[in-house]
Amino acid sequence: MGRAAPSRYLWISVCVLLFVHARSFYLPGVSPQEFKKGEVLTVKVNKLTSTKTQLPYTFYSLDYCQPPKIVDSAENLGEVLRGDRIENSPYEFKMREPQMCNILCRKTLNAKTAKDFKEKIDDEYRVNMILDNLPLVVRIERTELRVYQQGFNVGVKGQYAGTKEQKHFIYNHLSFTVKYHQDKETGATRIVGFEVEPFSVKHAYEGEWSEKTTTLTTCNPHAKREVTSSESPQEVEDKNEVIFTYDIRFQDSEIKWASRWDTYLLMADDQIHWFSIVNSLMIVLFLSGMVAMIMLRTLYRDISKYNQLETQEEAQEETGWKLVHGDVFRPPANSDLLCVYAGTGVQFFGMTLITMIFALLGFLSPSNRGGLMTAMVLLWVFMGLFAGYSSARLYKMFKGTEWKKITLKTAFMFPATIFAVFFVLNALIWGQKSSGAVPFGTMFALVVLWFGISVPLVFVGSYVGFKKATIEDPVKTNKIPRQIPDQPWYMHPAFSILIGGILPFGAVFIELFFILTSIWLHQFYYIFGFLFIVFVILIVTCAEITIVLCYFQLCGEDYQWWWRSYLTSGSSALYLFLYAAFYFFTKLNITKPVSGALYFGYMLIGSYAFFVLTGTIGFYACFWFTRLIYSSVKID
Repeated sequence: MGRAAPSRYLWISVCVLLFVHARSFYLPGVSPQEFKKGEVLTVKVNKLTSTKTQLPYTFYSLDYCQPPKIVDSAENLGEVLRGDRIENSPYEFKMREPQMCNILCRKTLNAKTAKDFKEKIDDEYRVNMILDNLPLVVRIERTELRVYQQGFNVGVKGQYAGTKEQKHFIYNHLSFTVKYHQDKETGATRIVGFEVEPFSVKHAYEGEWSEKTTTLTTCNPHAKREVTSSESPQEVEDKNEVIFTYDIRFQDSEIKWASRWDTYLLMADDQIHWFSIVNSLMIVLFLSGMVAMIMLRTLYRDISKYNQLETQEEAQEETGWKLVHGDVFRPPANSDLLCVYAGTGVQFFGMTLITMIFALLGFLSPSNRGGLMTAMVLLWVFMGLFAGYSSARLYKMFKGTEWKKITLKTAFMFPATIFAVFFVLNALIWGQKSSGAVPFGTMFALVVLWFGISVPLVFVGSYVGFKKATIEDPVKTNKIPRQIPDQPWYMHPAFSILIGGILPFGAVFIELFFILTSIWLHQFYYIFGFLFIVFVILIVTCAEITIVLCYFQLCGEDYQWWWRSYLTSGSSALYLFLYAAFYFFTKLNITKPVSGALYFGYMLIGSYAFFVLTGTIGFYACFWFTRLIYSSVKID
């Protein structure tokens, strides 16, 4: 025993360290690519994004310079659902060969293209690019730390000196910095950083325009005249001539390839996450204390006395929870619906748990764009097996016989609701001609996954579950239902359900802020170590608050606990949606009605999923608790 204990503590320490440092530990989705001097580097362009509209557009939806032929890169399911549209670009980089004042092309704006650029500048759209699977970033120097923003703005609004009229200026000169790390032992060169500094420059040249022979007077490498400011900016107006140029610098870096994402994933607010976890742990300790008090003192004393008492009158004088033993396992109203929601919750729980484990191990790192979304969709599909099994087992316990009927409801009710909302939101995005609209082919693929894999798996699980022996109740159910006495105001179902959702939401709301920020403000979220701990705390909190309130309910001789146990912890979804509304009005700058509809539509889907997840956790915790206490007493 003496040797086993240190070993156990060692494993616990290793696990804690793994959880905490999981944000920096990652298994790359691609192997390192090495480049020789002079080797061509492929620069790709991604979608244009805006935190004001939440509607992505393709890079070439604006009148930018184009390559001879636009080629779409291979995309996975997650990338399409995220609205990523990765295409080739006209930028030509060669490894460790700096270039200055490269002319990309010349464009003459017309009324439509000028209007498009102005709208994107007004909505603060950012251009996203990719080099060797690294996203392009703009460095922002702050007093204490260096911060990076994904992509650069299409342009900026400003005014000339001495005037008040607002003008639109386009960033037409890009100064790229490619950071590389050269291994001193092998000599291999790998890209570890991709930065840009954008400028707006009204380029000038002498003579007639020729892309091959024209020399710019505003940016001349031979005269060592380079662009370092936007003192003479390029205005966006009809019939204006815009010349797009770029510089490339290569910078040796000490950052190794395995650590190149650390800059993007750096979180400067670890203390807030620790505060979140400590705050949540306090809630858990409080609830655990209450549950321990109920289980060890009250229940132990009750059960001991019940087993010693001889008459029902003596039992009635003690407490009320044993009095309802003949009704506590009576099937609830709408038991079919409860079976469906419990099965769906098990499916959602399995998907969430396995996704987090994969994320913890680094398989869903940001280098694998769309990997997280793809994993969630596929896991949801395959977890249909457990959904069918769970719902069929409950259905048989409720003396149900039509297992195919309950299977169909489990396979279609939740996904159909989500799909209907998603279809309406997708139609809104399509109406805005945004690249975020899921194409018909992808929509068809989702339907195939649903009908071709998920539904059959639900049937298989349901068939296996229904063939299993019926779950026997620990006590017999009376034929005539017992009358429920009047309850005090604080035990009213609506009040206790709403109270029950506060603590589970309180355990996650700080982490929820960072998740919403990553989704709607286009920042990386990769602190899955913290998230996993918070998820475990959420499970414990949902289970314990439901058990506590369920015990008080049974003590009040109210045996209708089935649905209330589900709704008690599930009501935390209501607070999640209210917090999402608060976040919308205080943190986001969304003004377009379509963008607002998208936000609330997606948050409604998220809240509904959270309701199913937390409700199922609370329901099964209460199910276990009631079976435990009623199997521990002697019933005449």
